[in-house]
Amino acid sequence: MKQISLFIIALLFITCKEVTIAQSQTSNIKASDVGSIMNFLASDELEGRDTGSEGLKKAANFIKEEFKKYGVDSYFDSYLNTFDAKGTETYNVVGYLEGHDPDLKKEFVVIGAHFDHIGTGKDVNGDTIANGANDNAAGSTAVISLAKHFAKTKSNKRSVLFVLFGAEERGLLGSSHLAKVLKEKNLDLYTMVNFEMIGVPLNDKSYKAYITGYEISNMADKMNEYSGKELIGFLPKAKEFQLFRRSDNYPFYEQFEVPCQTISTFDFTNYDYYHHVDDEVSEMNFEFMAELINDCVPAITKILNTQTKEIKLN
Repeated sequence: MKQISLFIIALLFITCKEVTIAQSQTSNIKASDVGSIMNFLASDELEGRDTGSEGLKKAANFIKEEFKKYGVDSYFDSYLNTFDAKGTETYNVVGYLEGHDPDLKKEFVVIGAHFDHIGTGKDVNGDTIANGANDNAAGSTAVISLAKHFAKTKSNKRSVLFVLFGAEERGLLGSSHLAKVLKEKNLDLYTMVNFEMIGVPLNDKSYKAYITGYEISNMADKMNEYSGKELIGFLPKAKEFQLFRRSDNYPFYEQFEVPCQTISTFDFTNYDYYHHVDDEVSEMNFEFMAELINDCVPAITKILNTQTKEIKLN
């Protein structure tokens, strides 16, 4: 009887473990969850989140409190990684989840997006606040949502840094600073996945989003394999306009020479309000954003858990 009991206990443990792993690869982020974050980050109260502004400070405090609430630790002494942006003090917000595997936790994945914007723009009907809903409260919302998911599921063998970059609009200054700091710390970076302008669907594409620098690595193929669907595709315009070099993935690629790429849905035909005061929450598709973030969860879960580094430069 004792042997049978031990067998049943062992079987229940294995079953529970398998259920936990399966659950970690799905996410139920809702449009209302997305809307809640977006409605604050792109609100008039934050006055366009310009570098050095009170609005950016409010956004940083909001992100910091979200991380604390979910149980995402700070990587440095503070969540705020301060740096000089051409004479203006500002910061990245950096959250940290240590990996649960004694060996793989020494390897890191960075999940990032910039949370700053340009502050104000050309007056339209008395409105001068450039709220930056798509650029890039949308990407920031993805990072915050993913941090919440992985903090809850505790499903990451590798360690993760969830980073909201400052001063992207000033020339990728926040990501350049952090990439240099982490390189000097000899961080073992496996890969970096960045989110930029994901607030509206692509026009007439079979895939849900595109990735910049599509041809430099097998990241797109692996994310499609891991998610079990055509999640990521190639956008010729992204290559034509060299978008790979124009977002926060690029400083990490330069410093670490590993796959560091940006997921986006801005295809030059589906959104008219880039750096415009009409880049408002009202223009965003929360249902689509939630769907895209949920679809990214199994792909990122696999990135955090494969025994070997399967994403490689071509």
